[in-house]
Amino acid sequence: MEVEDEAWSKLSIYKAARTIKKRDNSLYNALRSIYQDSVFVSEISQLWPQLPLLANLRCGLWYSSSFHSTCYFKSTDGHTNNCSFSTSRLNLHVAHLAAQKGGCMVVDSTRRGKRFPDSMSKTIPIWTCVLNRAISQFRTDSNIHENDAALPQEDCNGCDEIARDWDCSLHLPLWVPQTEKASIEEHLEEWTEQLKASGADIASLAVSLKKPLRPLWISQRTVIWLNEVPHHDSWDFTPIILVSASSSSNGVSQHNRTTSEFSWNYIPGAGDDEESWSRGLTPPLFWNHVYDLINSGPEMCNQKVADIVEKSRVRRAYRGENAPQIRVKSISHEEPSLASDVSNIEVDANESSEDFEVSWLGSTNLAVGASQLGIAIYSTDIVYRLVIQSTCDQQPTDVADVDCILNCDSESISVSLPSEEAYLHLPMVSSKFDRFSLFNNLSKAVSFAKFNLSQGKRLLILCNNGEDISVCVCLAILMSLFDEKGTFDDGESFNTAHITKWDMRRRLVFVCKFATNARPSRGNLRQVFNFLIGGKCILQPQEGDRSDE
Repeated sequence: MEVEDEAWSKLSIYKAARTIKKRDNSLYNALRSIYQDSVFVSEISQLWPQLPLLANLRCGLWYSSSFHSTCYFKSTDGHTNNCSFSTSRLNLHVAHLAAQKGGCMVVDSTRRGKRFPDSMSKTIPIWTCVLNRAISQFRTDSNIHENDAALPQEDCNGCDEIARDWDCSLHLPLWVPQTEKASIEEHLEEWTEQLKASGADIASLAVSLKKPLRPLWISQRTVIWLNEVPHHDSWDFTPIILVSASSSSNGVSQHNRTTSEFSWNYIPGAGDDEESWSRGLTPPLFWNHVYDLINSGPEMCNQKVADIVEKSRVRRAYRGENAPQIRVKSISHEEPSLASDVSNIEVDANESSEDFEVSWLGSTNLAVGASQLGIAIYSTDIVYRLVIQSTCDQQPTDVADVDCILNCDSESISVSLPSEEAYLHLPMVSSKFDRFSLFNNLSKAVSFAKFNLSQGKRLLILCNNGEDISVCVCLAILMSLFDEKGTFDDGESFNTAHITKWDMRRRLVFVCKFATNARPSRGNLRQVFNFLIGGKCILQPQEGDRSDE
């Protein structure tokens, strides 16, 4: 004891504070805090069981095992005196889902000493307001409410009144100062015009959404009378219920929580910044082994997590033998337009699987996906076998070929291919690690795409998570080889166009419409733009395509 006291006495105040913080923010404390907060999320979701539950990436994904989908609203878009509306993160699939189901619930949390993250306090309220304004203007210009007369009476009950009084107000929580609200309102018209100019499909949203969007806020301090919970259909708006999972603690951890076996320290917003504490554990792995982890206790938790992560790594290495099928709802290929319908992904996964998504971009013959999430790779007479799910009878009806693969992950994958030209591995890393990795490889990526797409082949672009690098590469290919309508033209329109950031944003809106989990980083998007504005060079042809020279 004397030796320990002497060691503590030699520590500086800074080092002592860091040591205490590291001890309090242990892996077991984080997982136990997440589990406790998930109980609250589950209770709230049961109040409106008809509404789908969405996780706001990435923190929110930890707080439930049964999310319907995900969304991506950044807190930085809602920071005080720096609010913005991002056309690269439109989350239109959230609005479509809310229109279809009558509303939805979004889960997130924050480590800071406040009840809600800025993504819920301001980013999402701004998003709902801008969408409402754009929809209102579209309905007014198109007289869309007159078409409601063609709908069945039960589907149109009250539509005329709502159309005449479409709520376009900015709804913020009470704790946001009036001065900041006034500052945000000054930019609403500008942001609405940006949305309309981005090429977003406001028309389909205006048709499907019968009531304006409006956020509601629920935290662990919210008082709800269970015998007076209103039905979501009773409101004159489409609710976006924002659930802050963690208990606010004014920035101070709530210490010394105990169970019958262990004592532990509660961490608000424990799911945030997972790279700093998770040790490779992911939300799906956590929920597959939640009771083992919680019951392991603080002493054994780290070893338990290490075992789970290692077993998962080994399982992924052998997943080619027993991989889940990826079921993709079919997309119409009749009109290769940027206004194509949104693709929905459904997955047949085994117990150990995570999210397996392949997103086809309309009728462009391009798709993006993840290489490290266990996508089934095997070859009989094809490379990838994707069971197409019919939108009519909801039964697997056909088998489609992915003719070629562009792998942008840092690690290659083993596949059996009919020809060498069908597979290209271009290892790329995020801009956080190399500011020019993407830029230096885009020319080869576009050339590979040109060689294969010109022959009518279907190209799948992979990266580690299917959310960032593969999306950026796909964006560069769309800009370089397709016209504004989404038709492959071998680069003719690109060679005559003056590329602007708005052009790239419009194409990114098109990509995100299908790849709803797309989260391209700003640094990688910057590399794509720099390539495009300096990319008026002759695309390098593949061997066997020398006729272009």
